[in-house]
Amino acid sequence: MASTIHCDIVSAEAEIYSGEATMVVVPGEEGELGITPRHAPLLTRLVPGQVRVIVPDSDEELFYYISGGLLEIQPHVVTVLSDTAQRASDLDEAAAVKAKEEAERAIHDRTAGMEVAQAQAQLAEAMAQLAALDRLRKQLKR
Repeated sequence: MASTIHCDIVSAEAEIYSGEATMVVVPGEEGELGITPRHAPLLTRLVPGQVRVIVPDSDEELFYYISGGLLEIQPHVVTVLSDTAQRASDLDEAAAVKAKEEAERAIHDRTAGMEVAQAQAQLAEAMAQLAALDRLRKQLKR
């Protein structure tokens, strides 16, 4: 059996995932972080993006979308805390595409009611949702 680390992904509403993983990949502020068993302790902020959980003893990867949040790593436990966390399969692609278009329009047309920083944050979240859906589709084609 491969060495594992316990992973918890928690949103403000519910626990989304709790189980063992051989690796967890999260979107950190400075880039993607890959967490494996016995990783050094760490506390850092996360940006909107996808979390990948590589399941032990299989080629399966689980994909989740987070809106940002915090990551806590202990040698045998990794915890992702996010205001919003969803399974990639539960994301609404049409809503993500609409949010992306609205954010791009607000950034381009600065006279819109939305602040540029707010539009950029909305764009980042929509792009992260679409990327999670795209990666899920690619995995299902295997």
